[in-house]
Amino acid sequence: MTVGKYLRWKDAEGKEFRPVSLSGTDLLNDRNLNKSTAFSYEERELFNLNGLLPPRVQTFEDQIKRVYQGFKNASTDIEKYLFLRSLQDRNETLFYALINRYVEEMTPIIYTPTVGKACQEFSHRYQKARGLYVTEENVDNMGEMARHFPNQDIKIIVVTDSQGILGLGDQGVGGMGIPIGKLSLYTLGAGIHPTQCLPVALDIGTDNADLLSDPMYLGVPKKRIRGEEYRAFIAKFVEQTKRHFPKAVLQWEDFSKSNAFDNLTEYEDVIPSFNDDIQGTGSVVLAGIINATKIKHENLADQVYAVYGAGAGGVGVADQIFAGLLKEGLSHEEARARIFTLDSRGVVFDNREGLDEYKKRYAKSWEMTQDWQLEEEGKASLQDLINNVPVTVLLGCSGVGGAFTQAHVEKMHTHTERPIIFPLSNPTSNCEALPEDLYRWTNGKAIVATGSPFDDIEFEGNTYRIGQGNNVFIFPGVGLAAIAGEVKKITMDMFTTASFALAEHVSEEDLAMGCVFPRISELKEVTLKVATEILERLRETDADSSLRDKDIHQELASHMWEPVYLPYRRV
Repeated sequence: MTVGKYLRWKDAEGKEFRPVSLSGTDLLNDRNLNKSTAFSYEERELFNLNGLLPPRVQTFEDQIKRVYQGFKNASTDIEKYLFLRSLQDRNETLFYALINRYVEEMTPIIYTPTVGKACQEFSHRYQKARGLYVTEENVDNMGEMARHFPNQDIKIIVVTDSQGILGLGDQGVGGMGIPIGKLSLYTLGAGIHPTQCLPVALDIGTDNADLLSDPMYLGVPKKRIRGEEYRAFIAKFVEQTKRHFPKAVLQWEDFSKSNAFDNLTEYEDVIPSFNDDIQGTGSVVLAGIINATKIKHENLADQVYAVYGAGAGGVGVADQIFAGLLKEGLSHEEARARIFTLDSRGVVFDNREGLDEYKKRYAKSWEMTQDWQLEEEGKASLQDLINNVPVTVLLGCSGVGGAFTQAHVEKMHTHTERPIIFPLSNPTSNCEALPEDLYRWTNGKAIVATGSPFDDIEFEGNTYRIGQGNNVFIFPGVGLAAIAGEVKKITMDMFTTASFALAEHVSEEDLAMGCVFPRISELKEVTLKVATEILERLRETDADSSLRDKDIHQELASHMWEPVYLPYRRV
């Protein structure tokens, strides 16, 4: 049963309403049904609310104005975050109506960069229960826990084990802030109803010494489980998820590098699932590069790529660039030859001992350095690479603030008139270079996008809008398409399709300003574009697709909820 049909009933006269069985304080305490001061006089009588609310009935518009004033009165970003989370816990409909209206202002509050601080301070600022906390002790009882949820029709699950939270590392149980924030963006962008979203924190301990020594810490106070014990736990979690949430898409979020790849590889054929840090990041970056090459009047295959940071995000970016190059007709060997990855030890070469499995596919032969002049014997730095290889695209996925220097950028500029440079690391303090520096070092010729939001840049009479390479342009559309298409596996091709769909959405006006991504305010339109293109592609390529005889636009619309109040009728 779709969200639209489930929440919108019609009477004999064709008037829409919502059937409600709760009354009194039970109704007021239900965050998905509560209208607060907007309950009509008739509803107050019908649902035993007289005397439980201030006498005057407010319009929905007045409520939005009131809570926006409260938001603006908060003095710091973390206070604004807590204000919005408190509103979400009281009244989901009003919360989503508010952030939908002020999406550019509030998205950085409900997710990056503010959510990082919220994760760090989770135990000290805990307010109200939301989501599912799975531990070694209760993982076998997920079915019993699931029965206590008011809605059994879960469509999307975001899960983290909190080991790789943003650029902050291990945040223990505090990582729950990430699934909560990501699912808010699913509802905001894709219209997935809040009752169909389930945030999950896998609390299997923490190696964060500060948390373990904090008497206020709310998580399991022990070191993380690892190795076979960890793998067995994840296997149980996936088995329980598939059994008790059979319609759900599973999104892995903020796992450590090796676990991120291992879990994705192990279970992508078992349950419809994806890792946003790997695939979502790769997809949004590819979209930005596609548009950057449009500005240059070149192709993907004309570029040489340096991915600075070979973790989950960086290798995910390399994978998606690889897929884009194949789409342009390059062979596997030709595509790999154009992609260089770097980690804390420099360019990744195949002669390195103990090289992680996920880094091997882009590792280069050490023999290629025979004629290079290296700064340090036995390793090649980013400067060494740019000095000896005509790099035209430099992508920052390292979390190292200021890693891209003037020398790097000026040398790149000798290889190409329009260097493509994306310092993508969050938060702003981890950004590999500031946009204004990149324009200054290239006399305004660089094509720049960032991971954190930046204001427009004025340089020598020109205005540059800095596009934000935010995964929110990708994952809600992929998730919505997977739900509507009832897919059994979320494939790399779905993310490649998403990249080109996102790139197509960016206007010529934005491209003329050197901007390769749309505005966050266009999120719903982008999500629909991405989801539609993926479903069209599935219908073309999958003979067994459930969409064969369906209207894709109607199918997507039936899954998308709008945050408005319906009249309530007692059942």
